[in-house]
Amino acid sequence: MYIASGQKTHMGFQADIIIWDFDSLQMMHRLKLHKVLIQSLSFSFDEKYLASLGGQDDNTLVIWDIESGKALIGNPVGMNIANKVQFFNNTSSKCLTIHNYGIRTWDLDLIKKKVQYTEILMNQIKRVFTSCVIDPDDQYAYLGTKTGDIVEISLFNNLFKRIGPTKRLFSQGINQINLLPNGDLLLGSGDGTLAKVGSRDMLVKREAKVMGAVTSISLTADSTHFFCGTSKATIYWCNTDDIAPELRNTCHYERINDVAFPAGYSELFATCSLNDIRVWNTKTRQELLRIEVPGLECFCVFFQRDGKAILSGWNDGKVRAFLPQSGKLLFAINDAHNHGVTAISGTNDCQKIVSGGMEGEVRVWRIGRQTQIMEGSLKEHRGRVSDIKINKEDTQAVSSSFDGSCIIWDIINSTRIMCLFESTMFKQVLYHPDESQVLTTGSNRKITYWDCFDGQAIRMLDGSDSGEINALSITESGEYFVSGGQDKRVKLWDYDEGTCQYQGIGHSGDITKISLSPDQKTMVSVGTEGAIFMWHVPQRIIETKADQDMP
Repeated sequence: MYIASGQKTHMGFQADIIIWDFDSLQMMHRLKLHKVLIQSLSFSFDEKYLASLGGQDDNTLVIWDIESGKALIGNPVGMNIANKVQFFNNTSSKCLTIHNYGIRTWDLDLIKKKVQYTEILMNQIKRVFTSCVIDPDDQYAYLGTKTGDIVEISLFNNLFKRIGPTKRLFSQGINQINLLPNGDLLLGSGDGTLAKVGSRDMLVKREAKVMGAVTSISLTADSTHFFCGTSKATIYWCNTDDIAPELRNTCHYERINDVAFPAGYSELFATCSLNDIRVWNTKTRQELLRIEVPGLECFCVFFQRDGKAILSGWNDGKVRAFLPQSGKLLFAINDAHNHGVTAISGTNDCQKIVSGGMEGEVRVWRIGRQTQIMEGSLKEHRGRVSDIKINKEDTQAVSSSFDGSCIIWDIINSTRIMCLFESTMFKQVLYHPDESQVLTTGSNRKITYWDCFDGQAIRMLDGSDSGEINALSITESGEYFVSGGQDKRVKLWDYDEGTCQYQGIGHSGDITKISLSPDQKTMVSVGTEGAIFMWHVPQRIIETKADQDMP
């Protein structure tokens, strides 16, 4: 059993194909030939060969020997961009490629290392082909098109047979097409339609809708059920008789901007992204609640200390508070900030909110039962406010900004106490639990400790060798802290020694935020690729906290 994966890189770079052993999950071969993008991969029926297709900058078809990891045949597929390659089901010497405006069958001579293709003529019909499936006897192939119809071709004599379904096109094209044992076609379209179509009469037998464009359909071995994946990061479980999609798994489908735990409760956490805030169960990793505000982006999220509201800042300049169980809107502060609310925090007595905006203002709001009154507007930052933290006594707040300054404010009298400057774009700021020091990080890849008494930088650590650092979180004891950023690694540091103790590798995009759970046992990191990673805090670190509590 093998798995092959293809890469997308930048212009001018080689894109790798990696063949993995499925049982041991070890890499067997790394195949380098294509440039920029691997468009499609297909294994031969006897699992001896792998066909790979490069993207539009490469446009070559390569046949690899899996055992040795060597390329056997390489051939350009012409100017017509190829979208998919598929081996026949009963022979390794034939394969099919589908193009933007054409179909080719390839005869591969693997001994002489020669290749010949036959163009299948489509008469007057012009289509962009997106997906294909070949029947078990290698007699016919069914192709899905961008127009939303199905084309049937005969592979025996390389002729176009017919096109269907009549008078019915699937909106936004057919992305995925599969064949059931009884000859019915199972297809998924760009508007989220799942349909079962008879291959003999080309009539739609059953259909259902899912959220987002269908990106993949994977049948079980007995073909009674299938999984369906969509572009909105949802996975459905369906049966092949009447389809009936049942939601199995969800996640964010765009970059995640923030993550927050409620005070003193580790069983759930909230994340926010484009269009929505989602609340997740930490143990089962299931989505508990989704709060949608279509067309807007949520920059920050925060649980009030009493747990009665989820506070959030949005790119339309409003602060919105939602009820944590039903997700209903509790209140909204209109025009809280121009161009968007980028940071938010609440006091421990739940009487005030401190918010930061895209243009650099920090505002203090008093929250009543029916009213939300602005108590102070502090305009000293010149760039986007990236983070706000409030001290335990609710007397001071510290804000970090992209303009290279961190300011400690008196939020009772609305005055500035102290300013910290550095030539960097500050991304996040933290109070040390004893509030004698402040920890900052930003675009200069440094993690800086500041003294709260005189505003001097005490220590600077190199947080990363390659990319800027976006996220910080500190343990309750203040003995350790966590960082993450553009190098895609979660790093756990000893606070006093300033050394990196552990690293977590998993993200494929930049890490945007990290949060430690109140029980200190898990950390949650979120990134620009839309992934949520949950990490176990090493036992040694949980136990050092326990030692400190001893009298």
